[in-house]
Parts: sequence; structure tokens; C-alpha cells
Amino acid sequence: MATVKRQRSCIACGRQADKVALLRIVRDPSGAVAFDATGRAPGRGAYVCSEECFAAAGRKKKLDRALKATLDDDARKRIAAGVAAAARE
Repeated sequence: MATVKRQRSCIACGRQADKVALLRIVRDPSGAVAFDATGRAPGRGAYVCSEECFAAAGRKKKLDRALKATLDDDARKRIAAGVAAAARE
């Protein structure tokens, strides 16, 4: 029996892809929001497919809604740096 990988959706554009093809942002149980380079950190996650989609999700508050948290500018810049680094790889 073949293993079926669940598809995830980009919160900005709606593109579906395997979990490993998307970039994950996570709100951990303590409420801290960070870029999840491993894709396995515990907590509520949201996926984006690119730096452009991360920026669009931030502008439209889709990231805040998906994580059920309000991101300040420092957190947004820190996460943007992680997303940019991962997107270059």
C-alpha cells in the first residue's frame, strides 16, 4: 500500500503542494511566532510558497488569521529573513 502525502496550501495564493515544498511559519504553544526551517516544530502552522506570498499574507493579515496571533514588525522582519534564506536554498 502506497503512502499518501497530505497536501498543504499556501495561505496567500492557495497553491497546493507537499509539505516539504512549502515554507512553514509556526506559533508555538507559548505564543511565540517563528519561521520553522524543519517543518516539524510543535504548534499551529501556516504555509507560504514564496517570499512574495509571505509578503502578501502579511499585508492582507492572512498570516495573523491563520496563526491566530498578532505579529509585530520585529517578528515579521525576523520571520521574513528566515523565509528569504530558505527560499534561496
